[in-house]
Amino acid sequence: MSALVADDEASRTPSPEPVTPAADPADVARARLLGRPMPTDRLRGWLVTAFIGVLAGIIRFQNLGFPTDKGTPVFDEKHYVPQAWQMLRNGGVEDNPAYELTVHPPLGKTMIAIGEYLFGYNGWGWRFTGALCSVLMVILVVRIARRLTRSTLLGAVGGVLLIADGVSHLQARMGMLDIFQAFFVLVAFACVLLDRDQVRDRLGRALDEGWLHESVYGPRLGVRWWRVAGGVSLGLACGVKWSGLYFMAAYGLLTLAFDLSARRTAGVRKPWVAVLLRDLLPALWSFLVLAVITYLACWWAWFGSETGIDRHLVETMGTDPWSVTKGAIGSLFNYHEHVLNFHETLKTNPEKQHPWESKPWVWPMSLRPMLYYYDGSTLGCGEAKCVSATMLIGTPALWWLSLPMLGWGLWRMVTRFDWRYAAVVTAYLAGYLPWFLNLDRQMYFFYATPMAAFLVLGLTLCAGHLLGKEGDGPERRRTGLLALALYVGLVVANFVWLWPILNGDSITEWRWQAELWLPSWR
Repeated sequence: MSALVADDEASRTPSPEPVTPAADPADVARARLLGRPMPTDRLRGWLVTAFIGVLAGIIRFQNLGFPTDKGTPVFDEKHYVPQAWQMLRNGGVEDNPAYELTVHPPLGKTMIAIGEYLFGYNGWGWRFTGALCSVLMVILVVRIARRLTRSTLLGAVGGVLLIADGVSHLQARMGMLDIFQAFFVLVAFACVLLDRDQVRDRLGRALDEGWLHESVYGPRLGVRWWRVAGGVSLGLACGVKWSGLYFMAAYGLLTLAFDLSARRTAGVRKPWVAVLLRDLLPALWSFLVLAVITYLACWWAWFGSETGIDRHLVETMGTDPWSVTKGAIGSLFNYHEHVLNFHETLKTNPEKQHPWESKPWVWPMSLRPMLYYYDGSTLGCGEAKCVSATMLIGTPALWWLSLPMLGWGLWRMVTRFDWRYAAVVTAYLAGYLPWFLNLDRQMYFFYATPMAAFLVLGLTLCAGHLLGKEGDGPERRRTGLLALALYVGLVVANFVWLWPILNGDSITEWRWQAELWLPSWR
């Protein structure tokens, strides 16, 4: 590509040297559209991804069946694990209407049921698919971080950091729902990024072939399959927990912002109108209509059953006069009303507060973890009294940098218009800010599980600044590499220190107390 025009003063000064010609505007637009190319070390990138994936599998699946409560689930596993087992017995539906505790969509419990089908009703069975999804999340983070930073090294750093995150590790080893939602939300995020790059590549081809400006709105972009896949993934996230709706809204706005930026960069004369006319309805189709269809498909067993909870509610109890929904859809609608009422009335009782309840303002720094399992009568630590416990806690070397990461990310968004931070911060806040809408509700730290991957991605972007640019001198690069290595080593060492209380290993009472760094951790 031709060099850029010299500055104005130099261009007016007579010189015997030839003046550098102006760059072709089309070349400039294409270069800005495509940005930095992906790394050329594709084989090494996949080998690194595979190695880190295998490492994640070893760590996540290690002694997966422990702990249990004398062979039964622990903590909130007691809700979802039996419901998943009921699904195996009843053709995909739960059968506990007397307790009305079926208050989440069926997909997460279906995922747990797959493991129970393969390995039986035991710790391995009800935790297998969660651990598998967690390993896949590590692989996804490696690939996403590599795409964001255009660096295989930083992709590997992102994968290692997620492996060493205590929240991701323990939630992967519990028969609960949150790890599945975190997985599908991360898949959708990857699809949004791939869609962004695909759109820019298509606009670049239109620019090269000379038909980009045939309309003031720019070209039509065709079927965007990655966006379609993202909508399906968001529907599956909602099929685990309804809080996937917030990611649906955030990703929809994010993809429209990417479209606007791409059309403006390409030189489309009316980019705002183009987004409204050519991108808005397809985005609504993918992230709303298709996501809703996918969500309804998660209820396939309920629709086909005769014994599903509230399956024939309309036929047996009638429906509200204002309701226009009838039959199975009407029953499902009314069932959702009951579930929504349950969540709205799940208030904190000041006189009988759950000992491990927490509010969202303490989540970013993991200031109020959760004790999932405790046994103070175990043996094997070399002393008369030993402790075996599992505590949901974010690795401090990661989570204590949440607020600096957010501050830096917002600054990069506002002052540098850095799309990478915009994407990561948007996703992080989609999993965080909505919990402030109803502070009277009972809340727990495990709700922050989907935030962990985006925290890691944000810190990986920050690590890229620490490492330095390719054009920096060798001394700067070596210093940055040393600092990055020291930080990753600190995170891994922190994770190793927390290992006993993330896995229920038998430790001394002294070691147990040493693990509880802050008064709020007790």
